[in-house]
Parts: sequence; C-alpha cells; structure tokens
Amino acid sequence: MKNDLPTERGIDRSWRLCRNCHNIVMEGDHCSRCHSRVEPRRPNSLQYAWALLLTAVVMIFPANFFPITQTTNQGVTGYDTIYTGILSLVESEMAGIAVIVFVASIVVPVLKIAGLTIILTTITLGLRLSRRWLMLFYHFVQFIGRWSMLDLFVIGIVASLINMGQLLDAKPAPAATFFAMVILFTQLAAKSIDTRLLWDLEYRDEH
Repeated sequence: MKNDLPTERGIDRSWRLCRNCHNIVMEGDHCSRCHSRVEPRRPNSLQYAWALLLTAVVMIFPANFFPITQTTNQGVTGYDTIYTGILSLVESEMAGIAVIVFVASIVVPVLKIAGLTIILTTITLGLRLSRRWLMLFYHFVQFIGRWSMLDLFVIGIVASLINMGQLLDAKPAPAATFFAMVILFTQLAAKSIDTRLLWDLEYRDEH
C-alpha cells in the first residue's frame, strides 16, 4: 500500500501554529504577530481531556438516577427520572417527545462518552485504529454536542406549558444540573483534545 502521508511535516521543521492568531511560526518560541508563546502540540492535552471526560462519566450516574423533574398536583409531589419521564410521555401518547428525550438524554451522551474514550485510548496507548474514521467520529461528536441541551429545553417548555395551564406545578429537579454538567464536561473534553496527536501516531506507524 502506497504511503500517502508527507515524508516531512511542519513539526519536523520546527514550525509551530499559534493558537491565538493562527500564524505559522517558523522560528522561535513566540508568535511574531501576537507575541504569544507557541508549542508544537497543545500542552497537557491528554491529561485535561481525560480529567474532563472522567468527570462527565461520574456525573452521568446522578443525572440518570436522580429525579430530573418535580411535579406537584393538588398538594401531592412526585418525581420523575429520565427513564420514568420517558415512560410517562409514552403512556401520555406523546411518543414523539419521548423519542426526542430518549435520544438527547441517553443516546447522545453515551455516544459522546464512548467516542471520546476510544479516541483518547487510541492516542494514549498508540492503538492501530483508522485515524480517518476516528477524526470523522470526532467531528460527529462535536456536531451532536450542540444538540445535547435539547432534552432540558423540552423539559423547560413542557413545564412552562403545564404551569401556564394551571394543571399542576412542574420544575426541574437535581438531575437536571448533573445532566447539564455532563454536557459541559464532554464538550470541554472534546475541545481539549489536540487531534494532531492522532496523526502523529499515524506518521510513526507509517515511518
């Protein structure tokens, strides 16, 4: 198989990219345009990404097992987790909203955590997985990340409609905060990964 990777890269020539103004720095440790310090790769990228991802993994348990909504009807207070909320929506013949909540609350966070774990493990252990497919999955994780708050948005809209109709009182419960933290930390973990590390592994494998 013919190698389609360059025989020499910018890092081999000591070229560096300024993360502030995206200037190519060919000499020195500081950007000639904005005078910021430049590094060959983002410092401690893996450590930050792993720490943020593990925090998200810890947060996902209370997000799923603690109540996410609190409802009060005629003085009786009830609580729903994500799972019981989905079942309640199905029983109330709101299957469309139930699907949205299921995808946004369960499928998307699990996919993001699994994908980021595979990418970070590949970089950390130097696994021989397709870098191109991993990069596609990385961009997919970033794309679906912007829709992660859809569940909380739906809960907020439904709660507002219920309260406006004076049928009962509804408001978010503690799990909503943990769920928001899962979204935040997975997004920060994705942003912390220096994806050039994947291509460094590819280059070493080919050469």
